[in-house]
Amino acid sequence: MKGTRDQMKVMIRKNSDGELSAYIAKKDLEEPIVAMENPRMWGGRVTLANGWQLALPDLNSDTRLPITVEARRLGE
Repeated sequence: MKGTRDQMKVMIRKNSDGELSAYIAKKDLEEPIVAMENPRMWGGRVTLANGWQLALPDLNSDTRLPITVEARRLGE
């Protein structure tokens, strides 16, 4: 396990078409979320269009977007 260096602030937002995306300011990267481990997204793994996988914190399913959370990058 790699530890806290894999933690990053990620803004999750939804556009007017209802599509979810993740923005990582430190990397100046915004990618659509193309897959979710959990239907409600929170507390599971999401996959971005570029192949990155992020573990999101366990939040309530009615959490309002946009929101910035601490997420952990998986893999690599």
